Amino acid sequence: MSEHKRGFETLAVHAGASPDPATGARATPIYQTTSFVFDDADHAASLFNLQVPGFIYSRLTNPTVSVLEERVAALEGGRGATATASGHSAQILALFPLMGPGDEVIASTKLYGGSINQMGHSYKKFGWKAVFVDPDDPKNIERAVTPKTKAVFIEGLANPGGVVVDIAGIADVTHKAGVPLLIDNTLASPFLCRPIEHGADIVIHSTTKFLSGNGTSIGGVVVDSGKFDWFQNDKFPSLSKPAPEYHGLCFAETFGDLAYTIYGHAIGLRDLGPSQSPFNAWVTLLGIETLPLRMERHVANTMKVVQYLEKHPAVAWVSYAGLPSSKYHANAKRYLPKGAGSVFTFGLKGGYQAGVQLVESCELFSHLANIGDTRSLIIHPASTTHRQLTEEQQKAAGAGPDVVRLSIGIESVDDIIADLERGLGAASGRKAAE
Repeated sequence: MSEHKRGFETLAVHAGASPDPATGARATPIYQTTSFVFDDADHAASLFNLQVPGFIYSRLTNPTVSVLEERVAALEGGRGATATASGHSAQILALFPLMGPGDEVIASTKLYGGSINQMGHSYKKFGWKAVFVDPDDPKNIERAVTPKTKAVFIEGLANPGGVVVDIAGIADVTHKAGVPLLIDNTLASPFLCRPIEHGADIVIHSTTKFLSGNGTSIGGVVVDSGKFDWFQNDKFPSLSKPAPEYHGLCFAETFGDLAYTIYGHAIGLRDLGPSQSPFNAWVTLLGIETLPLRMERHVANTMKVVQYLEKHPAVAWVSYAGLPSSKYHANAKRYLPKGAGSVFTFGLKGGYQAGVQLVESCELFSHLANIGDTRSLIIHPASTTHRQLTEEQQKAAGAGPDVVRLSIGIESVDDIIADLERGLGAASGRKAAE
């Protein structure tokens, strides 16, 4: 019988899951347990030696979490995945097999403010150096490559400014340099963009956002394409050389295109410990089942909102790659053909104080530090998520003093616009029309 390639919507519901063999339960159970019983001493030894697949301890692997990993890998077109406790821990875990003291990662200047802080400051404690460059031109990345470069880290659709990078152009640069391209695909989700198809080697998500979609469960995931050749140079000894942690086992030789994923569990989760809880994985699986439906509504609502804001007298500019006026519109049409997401920024003519006034005046929009919820969310980055950065860094990240970020939800779009009209009226000193 010929193999039928299942559609995205089908994979979102079924990938990685099957009826529970013990009970017949159709929905994936929550395996809320720390440990798993071994059949006998030989079985235990085989598990600890990585000779057979199975479950030992939920810090390493867990049946509920494994379903999530398989599902996200399938949606991204990847070979394997490692779920983590948060998006930030996913970034650490993604780089852990690649980096050593003194090594460099080239990172986009257009990242979420927390990522800039993590990479610019906390990475130094590992002896890692983040070299920040503007990703708009792949040649900027090419110029930044040194013998110490071990990876390039980019947000495909950047938070908060709606920047869409040339993934294929950057992939050409990284592959010429012999290092993997890591793409954070959180804002787009695999429904809107599949970076591996354009040359990305590793994809990262904060599952907290669009994948779960409900604002209840923190998590992250690292997806490996399985396509990067770890033997092509001597830059990645953790994967291509004998591992002292496992009596000289070579991950790339033993596990082939699953080497990076196996390392992420066997050493990354084992030693760093940022495992995702079974309950959070279960909630996220429920969210992923409706991801295609939600993303279609998110994008449709967002287009109407940005068109409204473009014409509003209190708004100086709108940064959304789905608009023909955006400098990133061509990239968006290429890499996000189903829509440019639902997170974007705009600038207020009243500057910083107007931004603060707006977020305090909205009623339907929730003022909080999250995105990708079914609810519409608003934040003023300069006074919150990006406040630890200098004004120069804020502007480079697309989060200057006048900037407001919106994450458009799936409510009735007329209600979303009415709430903004009321808030913008208050921010500009006008009374919104009743």
